[in-house]
Amino acid sequence: QVQLVESGGGLVQAGGSLRLSCVASGRTYGMGWFRQAPGKEREFVATISWSGASTDYADSVKGRFTISRDNVKNTVYLQMNSLKPEDTALYYCAAGRTVMMHTSTQEYDYWGQGTQVTVSS
Repeated sequence: QVQLVESGGGLVQAGGSLRLSCVASGRTYGMGWFRQAPGKEREFVATISWSGASTDYADSVKGRFTISRDNVKNTVYLQMNSLKPEDTALYYCAAGRTVMMHTSTQEYDYWGQGTQVTVSS
C-alpha cells in the first residue's frame, strides 16, 4: 500500500511560480501529476519514470512546468512557472504500477488527496 501526500499549493498571481511536492510512503515506480478543474475531467499534467531519466508533459504546460523526483526522499516535485489562470485546479499526485511513465489515469493505482492551485489574473 502506498500513501501519497501533496503540498505546496496556494494562491498566486498570473506569471508567478509554485512548487508542488508529493511525499510517498512505500515504494513507488513511475509517478505522475494530474489536475482537475471544477466541472472538468481529471487531466494529465506530467509524468516521470522511476529512474527520472524519462519525462513527459501535457502540451498546455510544456516549457513552463518541470517534474522531478528524489528517490532517497521518496518525493516527486512539480515546479510550475509562468502560471496562468487556466492552470487553476486541484492537483493530484499518482503512483503507477510499473517503472515506466504513463499519461493515462488508468495506469495509476494510488492517488493523493490533492493540493489546490489558484492563479489570479
